[in-house]
Amino acid sequence: MTRSPPKPRAYAPDPDAPGRFCDIPDCAHPGQYRAPKSRTQLNEYHWFCLEHVRVYNAKWDFYKGMTPGQIEHELRADACWQRPSVPLGTLGARIDDSMLRDPHHVLNAGLAGRRGTANRAPDPDQVPKELREPMATLGLEWPVTMDALKSRYKELAKQHHPDANGGDPASEERIKTINLAYATIRGRIGEPQEAGQA
Repeated sequence: MTRSPPKPRAYAPDPDAPGRFCDIPDCAHPGQYRAPKSRTQLNEYHWFCLEHVRVYNAKWDFYKGMTPGQIEHELRADACWQRPSVPLGTLGARIDDSMLRDPHHVLNAGLAGRRGTANRAPDPDQVPKELREPMATLGLEWPVTMDALKSRYKELAKQHHPDANGGDPASEERIKTINLAYATIRGRIGEPQEAGQA
């Protein structure tokens, strides 16, 4: 049975010690323990004996001499391992719309607001066949959001309501067509119509 080699103790001498005396003047002990010279020279070391490295470490303060703002900056930088962080998409890593596969047009409403897609003419072939006539009746373009549908419905209902047009029979027929178109689209894009509502 083989035994693993014993782990060096925390206070064991540094194996990379240069083989010289402690950096404290008049100390004749070997300098076997390293300590950084300052926070700006973390890779340059003093070499001390065990007693003097303990004293040095007890007095060490990385943030000594820094303002509260500089300390806050250091703490925030430490949260991401001192590496710069940038908002997603600012280094050229944009997702092109053509890379997204959306056969059921679930993302169309979200993509419509993205840069470059807002000015594109909607593809009439993407509009479901059963919604083409209702969409034309309400004067909407596909894709349509629930908010846009409700807003347009309220606008047309106020304009064509028979009470607003002196009981005109043509307005009555027009409002029926608008109600039917609204119910059809609303049922398709997600909000079921409650019983008794037009």
